[in-house]
Amino acid sequence: MTRTVGIGIQNFGKIIENDYFYIDKTSFIREWWENGDEVTLIARPRRFGKTLTMSMTEQFFSIKYAGRGDLFEGLSIWREKEYRALQGTYPVISLSFANVKERDYTGTRKKICQMLTDLYTDSTFLLDSSVLQKGDRDFWKRISVDMDDVEASLAIHHLAKYLSLYYGKKVIILLDEYDTPMQEAYVNGYWGELLAFIRSLFNATFKTNPYLERAIMTGITRVSKESVFSDLNNLEVVTTTSCKYETVFGFTEEEMTAALDEYGLATKREVKSWYDGFVFGNKRDIYNPWSILNYLDKQTLQAYWANTSSNSLVGKLIREGGRTVKESFESLLAGGHLFAPIDEQIAYDQLDSNENAIWSFLVASGYLKVVSYEKYETDRIIKEPRYELALTNYEVKLMFRNMVSGWFSRNLSDYNDFVKALLSGDVDAMNEYMNRVSSATFSFFDTGKRVSGKAEPERFYHGFVLGLMVELEDRYVITSNRESGFGRYDVMLEPKEAGRDAFIIEFKVHNPKREDTLEDAVKAALAQIEAKQYVAALIGKGIPEERIKKYGFAFEGKTVLIG
Repeated sequence: MTRTVGIGIQNFGKIIENDYFYIDKTSFIREWWENGDEVTLIARPRRFGKTLTMSMTEQFFSIKYAGRGDLFEGLSIWREKEYRALQGTYPVISLSFANVKERDYTGTRKKICQMLTDLYTDSTFLLDSSVLQKGDRDFWKRISVDMDDVEASLAIHHLAKYLSLYYGKKVIILLDEYDTPMQEAYVNGYWGELLAFIRSLFNATFKTNPYLERAIMTGITRVSKESVFSDLNNLEVVTTTSCKYETVFGFTEEEMTAALDEYGLATKREVKSWYDGFVFGNKRDIYNPWSILNYLDKQTLQAYWANTSSNSLVGKLIREGGRTVKESFESLLAGGHLFAPIDEQIAYDQLDSNENAIWSFLVASGYLKVVSYEKYETDRIIKEPRYELALTNYEVKLMFRNMVSGWFSRNLSDYNDFVKALLSGDVDAMNEYMNRVSSATFSFFDTGKRVSGKAEPERFYHGFVLGLMVELEDRYVITSNRESGFGRYDVMLEPKEAGRDAFIIEFKVHNPKREDTLEDAVKAALAQIEAKQYVAALIGKGIPEERIKKYGFAFEGKTVLIG
């Protein structure tokens, strides 16, 4: 009889007590304990079992679960007598920032303060003990949702002290999804305000805390040491390239195969294409656990992981990125690879200006996988390794296709009508619909900062090309900024089926110093197509010139003229 798959259950005890489907990951407890690191930060993509692992760790060590060894019977950790003796023997402070997703700093600070207050509410038994001195009781009274920054920063530190004095043992601290509020702060524009508050809280909790036995933080990213962890020299960071805990989060090939066998599913090849591709440390072929669990439950191949969040930050980075970001993303969507150095310390304040920071974030988040990397070393110089990156799997590709489609959703009808007009050669209709599309989406593709008249259309047209790729990828190979003839064309649509028309599109921003009117700019674009012989690449593939349609797009502000 197959076990029930409990979707979204993140409480370890509930899974075990109900005999829900579970892959034994209790070896993490042994590995973590024996490593002996004081503060461990583990970065893994979302929905990869971080919260369940933290629940498992809490229920193994916490005094609240003393006598609950039954939860671990039959599992890896329970085979060793010394670890059985550790179960339920430590005071544990556990909290999660997973739901701290406020739109402003005030709301974020208030929510964190409420969580800290709840920790004290759950520990009111300490007020009946003799461990609290007058000063301690006075501090306790000031703990509230409206406490000041100093009290908030010291809240966990002091609670650790009280619990340590009460139980006669130092405290284990578990903080799940530590970076969620930081991502929200970046997306909503209050990163600078949140930074000082978080830094003070983390310093008092994890660095200057003599009552700390050990701690674990989990998150999606490793936020740069300079911004948040500058004072924490006791921090062991475990990223996706680290060999520590490489099989704890996600399912290995062997675990995935055993799961499919349990449910009688002979779909290994399809499952691999959809949900494989993650690499942690030296371990390749890690499967997305959220997607696998949903597949076992519903037995239908679809995008499960991609639909669990808004992906707001990912969308923002690509949509508002400049020309080279969008060009690289065009290549990725088309099944290509890109090469870039990767910095695992994510600096949110660099995401607007540093393209490599964007790819680093996408790798950490699980949207890109490392195919290979090269180190460049000589006797005189050592350069950063360059990583070869690709979309992780088909599920991720589908997520991005849907995301791009969503960019045009507000004027989808006009966009679809424009595509139809383009393919049919109806220039009048192309102009009508394209002006509606550009008017509605120009600002959407902007960064929110002032950009030049030249940069703004460029930002837009590469977003527009991504839209074409999603809309027409079944019928055309769509490329941009590639060499052909004696230059680089802007956009080329090469038909996959013989007999269809091909298309070359050149973009021009109206420059009054060069062209008197938009019409002149269109003529200049068309003249460039001819002068640079952009048709050469298509003709070389056997497409007759009479089947190659050429269009010039001229921009002036949000106005577009096509000819």
